[in-house]
Amino acid sequence: MNGPVTSVESVFREEHGRLLAALVHRFGDLDLAEDVTADAFAAALQRWPVDGVPDRPGAWLLTTARRRAVDRLRRDRVHATRLAVLQAESERAAVPGPDTDSGGLPDDRLALFFTCAHPALSADDRIALILRCLAGLSTDEVARAFLVSSTTMAQRIVRAKKKIRVARIPFRVPEPDALHERLPVVLAALYSIFTEGYAASSGADLQRVDLAEEAIRLARVLHALMPTHREVTGLLALLLLVHARRDARVDATGAMVLLDDQDRSLWDRTMIDEGRDLVVTALTGGLPGSYAVQAAIAAVHDEATGTDDTDWRQIIALYDVLLALTPSPVVALNRAVAVAMCDGPAAGLALVDGLADDPRLRDHHPYEMVRAELLRRLGRSAEAVVHFRRAAALAGTDPEQRLLRRRIDELHRR
Repeated sequence: MNGPVTSVESVFREEHGRLLAALVHRFGDLDLAEDVTADAFAAALQRWPVDGVPDRPGAWLLTTARRRAVDRLRRDRVHATRLAVLQAESERAAVPGPDTDSGGLPDDRLALFFTCAHPALSADDRIALILRCLAGLSTDEVARAFLVSSTTMAQRIVRAKKKIRVARIPFRVPEPDALHERLPVVLAALYSIFTEGYAASSGADLQRVDLAEEAIRLARVLHALMPTHREVTGLLALLLLVHARRDARVDATGAMVLLDDQDRSLWDRTMIDEGRDLVVTALTGGLPGSYAVQAAIAAVHDEATGTDDTDWRQIIALYDVLLALTPSPVVALNRAVAVAMCDGPAAGLALVDGLADDPRLRDHHPYEMVRAELLRRLGRSAEAVVHFRRAAALAGTDPEQRLLRRRIDELHRR
């Protein structure tokens, strides 16, 4: 049973977004498409262990989902009438759907991202829909990307779907001249997918390498399509420079390893070299964008042989630029870490304390980890234990839990 179940999971990651978009284009209703997509995967879990995985699993799922959709529409005449109107409007527009044409984009999945990045929705709602519906992230995982509660994110997604339905927003690939208008949303979605892959929200593993590598693959496709766009270049550079450290982030016991303690000989130097070359391009020719600045910070880390010879002053200066471009409590927290490395833990802790009332950090376990680490370095062990425990209560992956328990045990022994 484990083999077929694993196959369904891998097919889900590969086919879910493409299947959903094809069904949305065919029937014009996102809720219906989601329901029958779930039905198709449930059917696969029942049939594939008995019949075997089909040669073309995506086609099998699409056929199954279409049949389920037709069955539902036959049982709901009002629903079917409304969808018939939408389909007629779509056919009059004579625009091919994502299951038949990618609108000139060289990758079907990337075309779907641009399809869902419709300007009638707010930027955050567009990103949320892409992550939830096309990237297959859970509502909890999408909420983490936005530093909001799962309830808030679920309500936001419901509202966005309702707006699509009421306003009859068409699901079609935009014309080439509209791609740049939707590009920031697509870049943000790719970065969020990578972030969930590099630092998973929950589970037995710290990383979901498949997600991280898919984000990098799509960023490469986008870079090939827009090689002179500096933020596209900056995003690809950032993903490469961060992902290069993947093999050093968990130790032999399965515990998370912080950047200061990583074995840098395990870092992927080929990936780092490629990322550094891209950073130079992304920073050349005017004011840099946020992804280029983040990539520059990652490059400074990757160029250093260890914590002691890292250019922390340069990192602080880059964070100052990043804060001006994209003010965020997470950016401010990361800058506080750099200040602590440069000017001492007391200076860093003062900045961290200044972020304590920001509601976006209330359930953000890295905030508690940073505060606990700085208190530990200051010798304030009892306070550090309190914050390590808070971090442990919020952390979702086993490797993070192991690291935090180890820190608590070390402080108790002292």
